[in-house]
Amino acid sequence: MPEDLSTCSLEEVITTQAENRAWSKELRLKSNALVNSRLAKTISQDEYTATRKVTHEETTECRRRAAILVNEILGRTRASR
Repeated sequence: MPEDLSTCSLEEVITTQAENRAWSKELRLKSNALVNSRLAKTISQDEYTATRKVTHEETTECRRRAAILVNEILGRTRASR
């Protein structure tokens, strides 16, 4: 995601939002696979915990980006009314 969204067109911001949504879906699938791996005991508790921490950090970043993008889109669409 670009640091300064003000230099992006609305279409580019919407495209970035779609990419972020795809990343969110990927993270959910990864998280489900991780849980399934642990339930099947194919990974250790330590590996699960370490990977879960990284996944949580990625999810937090994805949500942060989603909020920024929604605010940017709403700001632009309200301004154009």
